[in-house]
Amino acid sequence: MPTGRGISALDSAQHQLARAAERMSLPPGTLHRLSRPDRVIEVSIEIQLDDGAPAWFTGYRVQHSNLLGPYKGGIRFHPGVTQDEVRALAMWMTIKCALVAVPFGGAKGGVACDPASLTGDEMERLSRGYVRAIYRDLGPRWDIPAPDVNTGAQVIGWMADEFGRLHGSFEPAAFTGKPDALGGLPARTAATGRGVAYITMAIARRIELDISRATVTLQGFGNVGRYAALDLHRAGARVIAATDVHGGVYNAKGLDVPALAEHASRTGRVSGFAEAEPLDRDRVFDVKADVFIPAAIENQITGETAPRLRTRVVVEGANGPTTPEGEAILHDRGVLVVPDILANAGGVIVSYFEWTGEQTAGGRGQAGVERGLRDHLTRAVDQTYTVAQLHGIELRTAAYMVALRRLAEALVAWRGRQ
Repeated sequence: MPTGRGISALDSAQHQLARAAERMSLPPGTLHRLSRPDRVIEVSIEIQLDDGAPAWFTGYRVQHSNLLGPYKGGIRFHPGVTQDEVRALAMWMTIKCALVAVPFGGAKGGVACDPASLTGDEMERLSRGYVRAIYRDLGPRWDIPAPDVNTGAQVIGWMADEFGRLHGSFEPAAFTGKPDALGGLPARTAATGRGVAYITMAIARRIELDISRATVTLQGFGNVGRYAALDLHRAGARVIAATDVHGGVYNAKGLDVPALAEHASRTGRVSGFAEAEPLDRDRVFDVKADVFIPAAIENQITGETAPRLRTRVVVEGANGPTTPEGEAILHDRGVLVVPDILANAGGVIVSYFEWTGEQTAGGRGQAGVERGLRDHLTRAVDQTYTVAQLHGIELRTAAYMVALRRLAEALVAWRGRQ
């Protein structure tokens, strides 16, 4: 998905990888291994629409690296899905899992489609068709998909059911993010957004920003933005603006986030919320706040939009929302950027608990899962912040260095076993 200057998500991912590798003098062989995926799968999916007409869609699954464990990554349904985008997302998953010390590799999947134009039955046919096209390359010990943009527990439930049908038996660990009735964790839906909120609060403490007095703006109000907003609201932060693909809302005194979440669930959009002023979705970059959370899609903070941001901290709820040019501008202006590979890692951590069947993580049920989520994120924040302070570098490069060190050690260990 190019920006105005032609920078794609893949360009950004490779730039970030090379920058960190150079900083830590990563061996060229390791950089070569991680700069390209192990496998790229592209398929054509044919389904029958409700009116009986055939329709064709292009689907992808990119398996980037399994140095640390089985390939792991979500599946998105979006009109802008391309092979390069999925390759970038798969690379980020590899780095993310290594950073938070979850024993998974990185993968990603996607189908180029417009879910808004499909009925529920058509979505089910497409979900099952995608699995039929790639099921031989999936499995609980090989590649474990999960939800992503425009997919959720229902889509994953269809996919898990289709995978089980093709294999002759249901495999609970073959997918994560499943409906609760199929072995999913209730905490999974909120996990990524809850992790974003937790990371925001952890970073706020380090820079002496009182979260109970902080103002927050959000771009994107899906699962990530919504649950991040709810948790930050509960912590006392004042969420003053939120946007989605349809538009936005603003209230200088603070939005009633629980009421806004209910409105968005009922209407499918934040616009039209009675207790706020309307806000053009592009104007969210102009609203002054302590924290800005981009929680939509990649390449939103660019050379054009970065100068407009009036914020102290950017916490990347989405994958790849900031281009290298945009980040350079923010850095020059003294804006702290908390990278996606740290900020939105909550989803894959809770997916790990689901995959292992670990309903407890230091305790029983929901409380135990949330405690495990906090433990993983706390260690990652501490390690990243320490490396950043030690080397005098931005958090993104520091996070990459923590992750790449683990991946390089794994590669040496694998070679030693050959």
